[in-house]
Amino acid sequence: MMIKKGKTYNKVTKAVITRHVENLKSLDADGKIELCGPFKGYPGVAGMVVFKTQSYEEADALCKQEPLVAEGFATYTLAALQVADKENNYLL
Repeated sequence: MMIKKGKTYNKVTKAVITRHVENLKSLDADGKIELCGPFKGYPGVAGMVVFKTQSYEEADALCKQEPLVAEGFATYTLAALQVADKENNYLL
């Protein structure tokens, strides 16, 4: 999930960020996050979350419940990632 800053992103308050972080903590506790974090130096992009889900639809539902998105401060793009690693010979 790439979190893209919306037109009202500059109006994000500490309370909104707290809800965002609580959501991340909950998803992490449920084993749904591989990694996440903010981007610095990429205009228009707030951050990224890499989900561990069983389906694209499940990940999309998690994106929609993200407080920054649900409250209208941000939008998102979601892409499925096919992991390339030594276990699958980097998809060779």
